[in-house]
Amino acid sequence: MANFETVEVNTDLLIVGGGMAATGAAVEAAYWGKKNNVKVTLVDKAAVDRSGAVAMGLSAINQYVDLRTGKNTVKDYVDYVRNDLMGITREDLVASIARHVDSTVHLFEKWGLPIWKDAEGNYVHEGRWQLMINGESYKVVVAEAAKNALGMDNIYERVFIVEPLMDGDKCSGAVGFSTRENKFYVFKAKAVLVAMGGAVHVFKPRSSGEGLGRAWYPPWNSGSSAYFTIKAGAEMTCQEVRFIPVRFKDAYGPVGAWFLLFKSRAISAAGGEYMVERKEELEKWLPYGKVKPIPANLRNWLGMMDVMDGKGPLVMKTEEAIQKIADELKDDPKGYKKKMKELEEEAWEDFLDMTISQAILWASTNTFPEQEPSEIAAAEPYFIGSHSGASGAWVSGPKDLAPKDYFWGYTNMATVKGMFCAGDASGASSHKFSSGSHAEGRIAAKAAIDYIVKEKPNHKYDNNAINALKETILKPMDIFATHGKETSDPNVNPNYIRPKQFMFRLQKIMDEYAGGVSAQFKTNKPLLEKGMKLLDYLKEDSTKLAAADLHELMRCWENIQRMWQAEAHVRTILFREETRWPGYYYRADTPTIDKNWEKFVNLKYDVKTDKWDVFTKDIHHIF
Repeated sequence: MANFETVEVNTDLLIVGGGMAATGAAVEAAYWGKKNNVKVTLVDKAAVDRSGAVAMGLSAINQYVDLRTGKNTVKDYVDYVRNDLMGITREDLVASIARHVDSTVHLFEKWGLPIWKDAEGNYVHEGRWQLMINGESYKVVVAEAAKNALGMDNIYERVFIVEPLMDGDKCSGAVGFSTRENKFYVFKAKAVLVAMGGAVHVFKPRSSGEGLGRAWYPPWNSGSSAYFTIKAGAEMTCQEVRFIPVRFKDAYGPVGAWFLLFKSRAISAAGGEYMVERKEELEKWLPYGKVKPIPANLRNWLGMMDVMDGKGPLVMKTEEAIQKIADELKDDPKGYKKKMKELEEEAWEDFLDMTISQAILWASTNTFPEQEPSEIAAAEPYFIGSHSGASGAWVSGPKDLAPKDYFWGYTNMATVKGMFCAGDASGASSHKFSSGSHAEGRIAAKAAIDYIVKEKPNHKYDNNAINALKETILKPMDIFATHGKETSDPNVNPNYIRPKQFMFRLQKIMDEYAGGVSAQFKTNKPLLEKGMKLLDYLKEDSTKLAAADLHELMRCWENIQRMWQAEAHVRTILFREETRWPGYYYRADTPTIDKNWEKFVNLKYDVKTDKWDVFTKDIHHIF
């Protein structure tokens, strides 16, 4: 620890994260900050150009309400989100994003993002809410706007934020360390905007060996947002609502374009279309089994039932979909050939824009999508507030939309004063995806500037507490330095545990006891209680994590963050005594949906007493 320089950075608004929400926040905060003489600083553990969930690229913008044409309304979008989450939705937050997201998409186009257009110059829709894009450089385009707005002097990259700084019940900054230099950073701020993404690798992934890092959600997302907000004492919501996407197997290639644009079918190895053959199952999950589109978790569930009945593998009929579209030109041989080539290119481009590994897998297995189907499978669970999950902090809604008990002064502020959340960090407002996360970042940033200007926070800092945090955060390096040479194999030592082994242990617990892949996503009260007991042991051992270098130090804290996300999940899934999201998880001891549980499950951690409180909050309908 003695070799680490302490670097203090003073600012007004600290944006923590570098993904879509953080870059949206940066653009908006820079604008209002200059008007109000408010300094804005952004810190990211990666590099903003390729940070966050769309780092590799994206082939579609998944939220575009299209308000200017009048085809859709904000209410339409709220209805869609509420139905897809089986009724568990903060309608005020969803509406707040939906009414602003179109302007964000128009900014993307202004900044240079290629959005598909038809012959009349209209956007090409993949589905009702989705626009097709050439998105390999999507994040680079958005990052450039953020960097231009803030200036690189106000951006700190390769700095991993760990803990919040608190001044009583107010958030006053954050601490972390450089992943490249021996530097411990202390960011002092009047307000903090949390946008550090969700969590992957809490559960055992399907991938193994050298493919371990492959996942649907970016593997570097470790639950930083959840950990930061939980440790600050913020009220959290929907921690039981994990997301399980069905994707092309092993490389996690997207299926959206195949279902929505190509109108493809998914079938079992027995040849049946499970969405047709198991239609009666939807009657068990009313009223949501009858809505259109069918909720994602129910679509998952019908496919999982085929797999559990021994009808796997499931496949996407890519060749059938391509052939069906091309057959429209069967009487025009030249046009048919041209159309087939165009469709084949679009099939590959869908992956090359966002999931290059899937194109590589197709190539390496001699898969021709125009000639044969390709296997699909349910992935392991993820924790996100932006896609079809809903986990995150409980935040204030906007004054003009939020019911009284959903509003406490500033839009998107957590229950901790001066802490604002956006993207995967804010809960109960799913289906914002990339564009909505960017829009929510803008919403939260404007509110944060307003908070700073009106409240004029003047925080006090305890240097002893900061030094104690520094000692705790750097402790894994001290442990390895002291004991690393005591065994012939540094990975096996009675005095510590290395981060990778710790992660395997966490994943085994969650997979077997909290309904992971190997348990067919099923669990029950006894399993969850045993899992909670094992997590308690794991938390004890987390104080013995050891790091040989800065990279491993980051891995240590990533896995501690995952562990806290895991505990929040087990506590809330245990508390909610029903199965509301079959296809995401199935409580075998409470196997049906219960209208009495149509409410939010929230929880809060008290750092002083080391106690958790789990409770419910009412759902208010504003549409």
